[in-house]
Amino acid sequence: MSMLSSCNIIAFVATTDAERAREFYAGVLGLRLVDDQPAALVFDAHGTMLRIAKVQQFTPARHTVLGWVVANVAGMVDGLTSAGVPFERFAGLQQDERGIWTSPDGAKIAWFKDPNGNILSLTEFSAG
Repeated sequence: MSMLSSCNIIAFVATTDAERAREFYAGVLGLRLVDDQPAALVFDAHGTMLRIAKVQQFTPARHTVLGWVVANVAGMVDGLTSAGVPFERFAGLQQDERGIWTSPDGAKIAWFKDPNGNILSLTEFSAG
């Protein structure tokens, strides 16, 4: 039985400031706002529904909660940096000048936060 293997995923993150989240996800990241509902902002993330729940209180997770596969992580980092998005540095990871870490399998990953402190990532997978 395949259960959920043929069903679409909905991604969720939370915000205590819907206007700032809307500006960030639409204005900075370029996602298309589909709906602004009383309980959530709804975005189209390249065919995946992203619901940004409007909450009163929120403590962000200390790990990545949402990420994108990109073809050129360095170019994306440069573009987001130009838009004022700072990239995270983590003790113990060998990150380059842009904040990009190369994993043992060759994937290149960079992390940044949304206005509520949700940790987001960009991953360029190795061709090999």
